Amino acid sequence: MSPLSRDPGWRRLLAAARRSLERTGGGVGGSVSLSAPDDAERLVVIGVTGVHRPAGVARVTVRLADVDAFLRSAHGVTLAEAVGPFRDRPGERAREAVGRDAVLALAAESRHAGQPWYAAFVESMRRDGTLTRIVRAGLPFPQVVAVLDALPADDEPMPVFAERVLGDTKALADGPVRGLVLRALAGWHDVPVPVGAEPERALWELAGVVPDDLASQVLVLNLPVVGGLLGDWLTEAAAAHVPFRVTLHQLRLSSLVLDVPEIFVCENPAVLRAMAGRATAPLVCTEGVPSVAVHRLLGAAGPDTLIRWRNDFDWAGVRLTAAALDRYPMAVPWRMSAAVYSGAVTTGGALIGTSAATPWDPELAELMRRHGRSVMEERLLDTLAGDLVGCGGRGLVSDA
Repeated sequence: MSPLSRDPGWRRLLAAARRSLERTGGGVGGSVSLSAPDDAERLVVIGVTGVHRPAGVARVTVRLADVDAFLRSAHGVTLAEAVGPFRDRPGERAREAVGRDAVLALAAESRHAGQPWYAAFVESMRRDGTLTRIVRAGLPFPQVVAVLDALPADDEPMPVFAERVLGDTKALADGPVRGLVLRALAGWHDVPVPVGAEPERALWELAGVVPDDLASQVLVLNLPVVGGLLGDWLTEAAAAHVPFRVTLHQLRLSSLVLDVPEIFVCENPAVLRAMAGRATAPLVCTEGVPSVAVHRLLGAAGPDTLIRWRNDFDWAGVRLTAAALDRYPMAVPWRMSAAVYSGAVTTGGALIGTSAATPWDPELAELMRRHGRSVMEERLLDTLAGDLVGCGGRGLVSDA
């Protein structure tokens, strides 16, 4: 920076010139003004322009070309040299535009291009300025596309997946690539962008990536199992009617067989807790979005084992039920009918999020849209308990 910038007569003039040069990319075709100039500033402007300005003048204006010419003649420096390094904002905008186009072109090469969720993800980045931030920070967007193109995975540990796709076991442990992938996955699975470790884990597992096989768990009650040490534990817990929490790590160490005629699946731990200490049908609790551990355990069920599945009556819940019915050939809805909802919807919280279809009972989705209220499992606790205790004694369940 030129010593002139420390001269009281030049300080404000050069600062104004810097702002102008940044706006124009270094052009000297404009003018700058100083309001209420002091005597030192007034004398500098008089020297530059050769035009007298009286003391007390309210504003002085000088052409940048005149300042540049004066500095060259009197001090042997250009105006750009006198103000020191400055940002070329038009050039930055042009480079950012080129960078954004390159990111969009790369995004368009993804195998997910054309999918509504993916188009919404890309558009949201364009709309909220994320594309510009990607360009400015030099974020490795090709890695984001590579990860999304490799999903869904097949219940693969995160370090193994990251090494296979990105060549670095820690590439998805933290950082902007992880954040952008999670944002895309939230749109893919129509859930909120996760905040916190547990929602993030659940979303990764929805995509078939397991961040931690100890954190991926399933809560069970009265589920006798054959196979290894874990099978012995579960069978003993079932005999005592004690709830048991199983990790994915334990499940991977055992070869289990669930030789039972049916398994009930609920969403909320309150349902399972109410049944603790009682002889009931086998009960599995997903505690929200089913973990990989949930699916690993249910995958050990025999081909003739009936899986009775339910969730809360909200849009996330009916999506999860629909996904389960698609995933398991022997799965049927458990108290997830329009009749059950209609009988319990006298009060409830507001339904939020995008509505979903209920192909097993189309009237259910229509009723939920009409009422606009959710019904949590706890409101059906007596009915669910009756099913579980009845089937524990070989009773029958109706979804009516």
